[in-house]
Amino acid sequence: MPPASDESVDYSDPRLSRLRAMIAEKSVLRGQFRLASGGESGLFFDMKQTLLLPEGLSLVGSLMLEKVLESRATAVGGLVLGACPIVGAIAQASYAMSASGGGREIAAFYVRKEPKHTGTRELIEGHDIAGHKAVMMIEDVTTKGGSVIRAIEAVRRETQCEVLGVLTVVDREQGARAALAEIGLPLDALFTISEFDA
Repeated sequence: MPPASDESVDYSDPRLSRLRAMIAEKSVLRGQFRLASGGESGLFFDMKQTLLLPEGLSLVGSLMLEKVLESRATAVGGLVLGACPIVGAIAQASYAMSASGGGREIAAFYVRKEPKHTGTRELIEGHDIAGHKAVMMIEDVTTKGGSVIRAIEAVRRETQCEVLGVLTVVDREQGARAALAEIGLPLDALFTISEFDA
């Protein structure tokens, strides 16, 4: 997966324009917020408000699928809970595309922060990714990269899969790109925080 361009997003694709408008209207909150990374910000992305709407999830799934198909990945995964609807949407969109004669099917999996003490007690849930050689990690919002790096470490430790990179809906531009580069992975994003920080 090539690194994301530093140029602004090309909104000639009406899906990108529509998704940006939805995120700006439904998911961008202004105030004072503590982030999962430990920092504080006057701008917070409550992505559930977009991702749990049929249109929003469909847009994210189709746009991210196109980026995944540019790589060798045959599965996508991410941390519970933010990535869960997205990886499901990518898998569903890939099936629809494959069934109509294009693309390839992309499987999905979730990475837990720690194994559950019930059920299968697995750290990695969903499709058995043991048979996949290359996977892509997915996030809804990326800040410093700590959470997704822990998920990457789990995938590398628990499987033989090569992690190709990270794809996120919004990059908050607070160090994740550099942190991922240190472990040899690119970060690609549909949007950056600067596109909403007006």
